[in-house]
Amino acid sequence: MSRLIRTSLLAACAMGLATTAMPAAAQIAGVPLEMETRDCDRPCLEAYVERYLQAMTDGAVSDDLFARNVRFTENGIEMPLGNEGLWATTVSPEGYRLVVPDVITGQVAALVTVQEVASSSATGPSREPEHVGLALRLRIDRDGKISEVEHIAARPDRPLGGGGGPSSNPFPDIGGAVHALGSPWEGYFEAVPEDERHTRAELVEVANAYFEAVERNTTNDYYPFTDDCLRLENGMIAAAPEGHDLGDRPAFGAIQTCKGQFETSLVGTVTGVRDRRVVAVDIERGVVFAFAFFDHRPINWTWQLGELFKVDKGNISRIEAIFIRGPYGVCSGWSTYEQCRSEEPVDVR
Repeated sequence: MSRLIRTSLLAACAMGLATTAMPAAAQIAGVPLEMETRDCDRPCLEAYVERYLQAMTDGAVSDDLFARNVRFTENGIEMPLGNEGLWATTVSPEGYRLVVPDVITGQVAALVTVQEVASSSATGPSREPEHVGLALRLRIDRDGKISEVEHIAARPDRPLGGGGGPSSNPFPDIGGAVHALGSPWEGYFEAVPEDERHTRAELVEVANAYFEAVERNTTNDYYPFTDDCLRLENGMIAAAPEGHDLGDRPAFGAIQTCKGQFETSLVGTVTGVRDRRVVAVDIERGVVFAFAFFDHRPINWTWQLGELFKVDKGNISRIEAIFIRGPYGVCSGWSTYEQCRSEEPVDVR
């Protein structure tokens, strides 16, 4: 695809995105998003992630940190904030951190790990603290309060009663695998030269091109990957460039290049990619964070995921995701029914 054609497609899609953005309390009306300014800069937003995880560990929902009408979902289910989901079980905020601040919208998204203790007798004998993979989104209002909290929490496989037996889960310990990465790839944090930076709409469209490639793949679609693209799924290497040193990192199946995998191995795997919500864009670093749902209609299976992309000159060089299996057809809890069923991208502002 030529640069000119791609630029034209990006421009056309940007117009479409402007008309499909979902309503939100902090959405900006009538002002180009790139011109909007926020008091909370990158370090400020990154600090909110740590403040939030510490508050969750402490079980402290304070008026200093949270809006009175704060809304919370975990794995697509809305719950009261303070004593449900990870708020009931987290014992330590320490862990992996890959944070994507959006200084324009006041949102911050992250792939992190925390530690929780499953203290119920349903899990059998008492267990030591275990890592949980967490795809996280926070919205920070202009008054400095967290008003929206979204989790996808990937807990370890825990048979009822502590018994053993076979498991159908291909990712039995997501939190442990993500935590074992140690620290994120340094390239995520490198600034893109100013003359090579993409607009917000372009970055959103590159991420959406990935979802388009995943959905109903024909082996002959547009695959927006660099030659050295590497993809991590739940802490495991899913795709890597030829000759890449895997080290001691776990790999998921036979390793192919990002493009090669789409051209050979992922044909017809995913029947739909719904509720595509881009929730954080870092224009300076060329990083995009999105939530989406991958449906496998013939087997009644849905992956519920948070995924981020590093974009290099119009193509994706790194992909990292945390995801879980959810009920088939599950929604995010933040979209209307029509948006949940839609396969159009939405830039959440």
